[in-house]
Amino acid sequence: MRAFRMHDWLTEPVLTEVDVPEPGPGQVLVRIGGAGVCHSDLHVFREFEPGRMPWRLPFTLGHENAGWVESVGAGVTGLDPGMPVAVYGPWGCGACDRCLRGVETYCERPRDAPVPLGGAGLGLDGGMADYLLVPHARHVVPLPDGLDPVTAAPLTDAGLTPYHAVRRSWSKLTATATAVIIGVGGLGHLAVQVVKATTAARVVAVDTRPEALELARRLGADVTLRPGDGVAEVVRDETRGRGADVVVDCVGNDETLALAASVARVLGDLTIVGLGGGRLPVSFFAMPFELSVQTTYWGSRPELVEVLALASRGLLHTEVTRFSLDDVAQAYRRLEEGTLTGRAVVTP
Repeated sequence: MRAFRMHDWLTEPVLTEVDVPEPGPGQVLVRIGGAGVCHSDLHVFREFEPGRMPWRLPFTLGHENAGWVESVGAGVTGLDPGMPVAVYGPWGCGACDRCLRGVETYCERPRDAPVPLGGAGLGLDGGMADYLLVPHARHVVPLPDGLDPVTAAPLTDAGLTPYHAVRRSWSKLTATATAVIIGVGGLGHLAVQVVKATTAARVVAVDTRPEALELARRLGADVTLRPGDGVAEVVRDETRGRGADVVVDCVGNDETLALAASVARVLGDLTIVGLGGGRLPVSFFAMPFELSVQTTYWGSRPELVEVLALASRGLLHTEVTRFSLDDVAQAYRRLEEGTLTGRAVVTP
């Protein structure tokens, strides 16, 4: 089968031929229908130096995956060949308190996991291939009716990550609240929808690209702004001088973090989702009082079920640009150039 694999650090992955894996006891072989192209992969093969992560090469990229059950190993029940499924990407030990709650992103015994701090496409073979071997059936989630693998694949990260970030701030997203989403890309265009679908709050979307702002308006954003449009002043005007109750930064560089702090409200939440590498200076008067600042990583398996349910009801729409597996390198180039709207999905 074909697979887009990293063979060495700080080098471009290549499409190569490998054997189709056979599922062992408790394992599931998934025929890939869609694999999302994520900006974090660029960090993996452009910036990760030898020794930075406890991962062994080579491995296949692709941590946003959905498809159909091809075959199962001994002991697997409830997953029949041909069943459409999504794959929960982070793979923990399965036995610690966090894993038992379905929060394998925060596994407390990573040395007992299949690979420390990783999962599909992150230290282990992912879904940029014709087939993906999932090491445990608990990571395979049947798709609800009306949801196909191509549109479901990005929901496993680009949908799940902002859903987790927004969900933890639900108590602050009341009918009088305002949420600011910074960056309307693969994650941000879904973050806008998550707020609108699960809360009564108003949404202000911020992006540098006119096409991204147009997408945000189509998906329900109440106000759309470019960073140079006096964002902080507009947000203050829109909120009667109070500021945003919740800010989700899907970029995470120095400029967007400074913007996020400038629009946030006293007692608000600022959640950093993007991996832009920025820093947020903290001092007594540097930000609103009791502003809670947090980073999040992915989301839980139960939350993925909730995200898929929202999408199957038509409450989440994934803006998808499709690429064949033969064109996967082009998809990453387009992502790096910033010429994609929504999420790129590789469809073997």
